[in-house]
Amino acid sequence: MDAPRINLVTLGVRDLVVAQAFYEALGYERSAASQEGVAFYQAGGVVLALFGRAALAVDAGIVDAPTGFAVISLAWNVESEAAVDRAMARAAACGARIVKPADRAFWGGYLGYFSDPDGHLWEVAYNPSFPLDAEGRVILPGGTGAEPGAETP
Repeated sequence: MDAPRINLVTLGVRDLVVAQAFYEALGYERSAASQEGVAFYQAGGVVLALFGRAALAVDAGIVDAPTGFAVISLAWNVESEAAVDRAMARAAACGARIVKPADRAFWGGYLGYFSDPDGHLWEVAYNPSFPLDAEGRVILPGGTGAEPGAETP
């Protein structure tokens, strides 16, 4: 059986041009694989895709019915508390709404939350228990012992 993984995260957006401008101001570079109606960005070992919300609903065969908080957040882990502050300031400068200013977390880390122009929730966190490798990927304690990014046979 193939190992489960997340290769792509697609965000349904109201206005693709506005969403592209936000994420590109944040520092993402649009891939040449992008096409009319969808933008792709390399995000470490995962691809971030922006797709018109209505078109995404059609693609999935569902009705586009906004539900408010979608009970999901994306996380941007960084190497220090100072890096959290820099990332939050950068997001705000790009037009993000600061949902929760950065502060110490009960579990010993430091984090804040912002939302993008469509309300997608992002956590920016420094977690001393989840170190980052040279590529900026989270290294979870325990697990299989495989290096991050290693293929499972």
